[in-house]
Amino acid sequence: MHAAPSLPPPPSESAQRDEVQRRMQARDWLGALACIDRALAAAAQDPRGLIGRAQCLLALGRLPEACEAAAAARRAAADPVMLDAIGSLFSQCNDQRQALEAFDRAVALAPDIPHFRFNRATVYRFLGHLLEAERDYDRVITLKPNDYEAYKNRSELRTQSPAANHIDELEQILKTGIADWRGMVQIRYALAKEYEDLGDYGKAFEHLREGSSKRRHHMRYDIAADVATVDWIIEAFPARSAPASGAPNDAPIFIVGLPRSGTTLVDRILGSHSTVHSAGELDHFALSVVARVRRDHSGAMSRRDLVARSADLDFAALGTEYLERARHVVGREGRFTDKMPLNYLYCGLIHRALPRAKIVHLTRHPIAACYAMYKTLFKDAYPFSYDLDEIGRYYVAYRRLMDHWQDTLPGAMHCVSYEALVADQMGETRKLLEYCGLEWEDACGEFHRNSTPTTTASAVQVRQPLYQTSVAQWRHYEAQLEPLARQLRAAGIKTECI
Repeated sequence: MHAAPSLPPPPSESAQRDEVQRRMQARDWLGALACIDRALAAAAQDPRGLIGRAQCLLALGRLPEACEAAAAARRAAADPVMLDAIGSLFSQCNDQRQALEAFDRAVALAPDIPHFRFNRATVYRFLGHLLEAERDYDRVITLKPNDYEAYKNRSELRTQSPAANHIDELEQILKTGIADWRGMVQIRYALAKEYEDLGDYGKAFEHLREGSSKRRHHMRYDIAADVATVDWIIEAFPARSAPASGAPNDAPIFIVGLPRSGTTLVDRILGSHSTVHSAGELDHFALSVVARVRRDHSGAMSRRDLVARSADLDFAALGTEYLERARHVVGREGRFTDKMPLNYLYCGLIHRALPRAKIVHLTRHPIAACYAMYKTLFKDAYPFSYDLDEIGRYYVAYRRLMDHWQDTLPGAMHCVSYEALVADQMGETRKLLEYCGLEWEDACGEFHRNSTPTTTASAVQVRQPLYQTSVAQWRHYEAQLEPLARQLRAAGIKTECI
């Protein structure tokens, strides 16, 4: 989604406006919220003030309250820029239907502003309205031919066909030249996707390699730090543990694994159950760990120190803090899923802090998992995914840590194989529900009918019934991926068909 234009602070005395800006820039959200509330006391329906209030509440993780403020702002707003900002707020709160209503009004008021249409297309995609999203992206491209992200997003909405694709258009853009490296990356990934859909795997991989290499070149990242972190975690949590001091709450179901391993699929299955709320990818557990460590240890500390000190936390307090943060998102009592893939790093802490929580670990064929990450252009996360050697190193470290958790936390996790789930959806779903203590519901077997929005890279795929195509997609690139396979085999990881 394109960032909303900056809006002026709510009308107030000059000093008060300056104070709001200063506090927001300093990320003092509570202080800024107090200033805004004082201004709203004199002008309760001022949309700018309500938008500012929603921004502060969102930053504080108080999503239901942020949505209430955004809804009040939308009722008072008549300007398309403000409506676009309100739509972006709703979308960040994962209330995509309310976001769509705001973007609809913005587009109606200013139909030829590509920014508003782009944001509406993004929400259409989240909601599974893929034809509408494609029409909006087409219009964005007509209005702003250098919006390269629109080309990439449009390519992902459906399987391209010989009769309906954009390859000639995309190749012409490359031939003409793109000044901005970001645009070059977007077009390369779009071409890789479309050539793969058409079965021209040589050209698909060529564009993917060029695009990922360009993205990696413009990134500051050291794979050694992530690999070392795994060693530090194993060092900090070396032995089996039977915790009894954590928070006695069974509400969370953590879905962990690598990105593109099937975590969104399992989240849709569980979220289709009438008693389970899908909370999306929460960073709340990691934030809670950091907050608790810093509360107990002042001053600067290295990542290694932070990991080491996390082993000595008050785990009941950690579990309670996580639940309090999560409830601001979930907004109600009851079971919920947290599908942040990188929570696999914290399985030891999760089991100690919330011993009754469920942990579902998604696995996938090693090469399939690595290729699925490599072919995905993530927004900001997963910097290891743009170089095959770094993906291999990261994967080896990930497997080492998950093997450690299996050894030290026996019975604490339920592993779901993506391939097994595709091969026997109903059987694997029954096992999953049984592990989570949930009764069978037919909706879980028909997850693709779930109309709940999804904002992940799998937003298009989860709208369809399970299909076999992606299971062996990587085999079209066995020659190109052979160095990766050798790297994994050298680390003792089996890469034959499983």
